[in-house]
This record gives sequence, C-alpha cells and structure tokens, in this order.
Amino acid sequence: MAFPDRIERTLEVTHPPSAVWTALTTAEGLGTWLGNEATIDLRPGGTARVGWTDGQVAELRVERADEPSVFAFTWHIHGLPEDDPRRTYVEFTLEPVGAGTRLTVVETGFAQLPEDVHRKAYDAHTEGWRNELGELVDHLDAA
Repeated sequence: MAFPDRIERTLEVTHPPSAVWTALTTAEGLGTWLGNEATIDLRPGGTARVGWTDGQVAELRVERADEPSVFAFTWHIHGLPEDDPRRTYVEFTLEPVGAGTRLTVVETGFAQLPEDVHRKAYDAHTEGWRNELGELVDHLDAA
C-alpha cells in the first residue's frame, strides 16, 4: 500500500482575503499563529524563519507569493536529520466567499520518506495543521 502523500485542510473564515494574506505572509502574523516569532522575505526564493519558545526553529523557503490568492513554501520534514535535503511543499489558497475567505492548505511530499519515518512525520504534520489552523483563526478573530 502506498504511503499517503497529502494533507489537505479547508476552512472558511469570516475575514477578507487581505486579512488572511497578512496573517500568512508577515512576520507579525506568522509569529503569532504558527510560532512565537518569525522573519520573512516574501518573494519566491526568499527565506522565512519561525521560532517557538521551546527553542524549536523552522526554516522555510518561499516558493510562491501571488497576493492575495496563493502563498507557498517548503520546509524541513519532522523526524529527519536537520541536514537532510528533503522538504515538504505547503500551499495556502485563499478564495473570497461573501465577506470572508475559504482557506485551503495542502502539504505534500510525504511519500518520499522511508517507512520508519513516514507515519511519525505524517501524523505530526496532520495534528500540527489541526492545531495551527485553530491558532490562525484565533489570531484573525483577535485582530
């Protein structure tokens, strides 16, 4: 049986695409809902860094920044050594829906993992998106 390669979540928020875009693509936004601090160079090939209070850090490479509809990056895969070059691709798509936004996040690239790492990484990212998207909604609602 093939490993699952894709995590996809879609939610509708009561905020316009411009507000969701800002939350996804600014240091202030990312540092509030995805981590505890962040930097970002918002251009294809630019880098971003997200840090947490427990000392963990995620290094991201911006792949797409098509304001206000698509933001994408690649990042390190949970469970692999830091120097492993494999990454997953994360893409956020924003669609206006009435006065709000339909936000879809898709993360792919898990099928490239060896069996002993795949389940742990896939499960960690699945749970991570459940938590982080909840924090994104809380951030938007607090603004």
